[in-house]
Amino acid sequence: MKEVQHIFFDLDKTLWDFETNSCEALKDIFIDEDLKEKGIDDFNQFYQIYAKINEQCWDLYRQNLMNKAYLRYQRFYLTLKYFNIDNRRLAKIIGEAYIEISPKKTALIPGTKALLDYLSERHLLHIITNGFEEVQYQKLHNTGIKTYFQHIITSEKAGRRKPDPKIFRFALQQAGVKADQTVMIGDDYEIDIQGALKSGIKAIWYNPSQSPILQEDIHVVTDLLNICKLFP
Repeated sequence: MKEVQHIFFDLDKTLWDFETNSCEALKDIFIDEDLKEKGIDDFNQFYQIYAKINEQCWDLYRQNLMNKAYLRYQRFYLTLKYFNIDNRRLAKIIGEAYIEISPKKTALIPGTKALLDYLSERHLLHIITNGFEEVQYQKLHNTGIKTYFQHIITSEKAGRRKPDPKIFRFALQQAGVKADQTVMIGDDYEIDIQGALKSGIKAIWYNPSQSPILQEDIHVVTDLLNICKLFP
């Protein structure tokens, strides 16, 4: 990829270890809010149900069918309802606690800092994320990787969410670069990879679960450090 000058990264699940950090944050909340005493016996089941509902809510958010404020507590209200706890006040308390606690968790995907060290010597790096602006900045700061990135493009700043080509065009404009001089690295095939390709941006799919490859014109890696080999 000799022609690439700028590299755009997704954040959650690509660099920031979403599953580990989210699970740890929810464990803290599970204890602090005495959810076992309120009728939820098993944390693992609680987390699994939440993860499924959270993804459904985020899908609605990406389609502009759910707004930010509603998503923040509705995902927890629906999780509590699954366990026969109909308590919107508790859901809002948990939602606020999660937004406060989770960005303070600092687990990164293995290889993140080594990859960023390697690439930052050769290219300009940026973030494109659908996550909430204030939360994503905290994650980058608390994990010590914010200084690697020239621009941090959030869906709130751009006014569009991946995979909408408008957020990618906004990112190109912010970076002052042409599409054919860039590459997008992300874990979500539809949101990151397809969104980038439809915008004329090359893509590298970080695919640790080894999901089936749906097309041949992209690079696919299962380990972040394998990306270094694409930029000798």
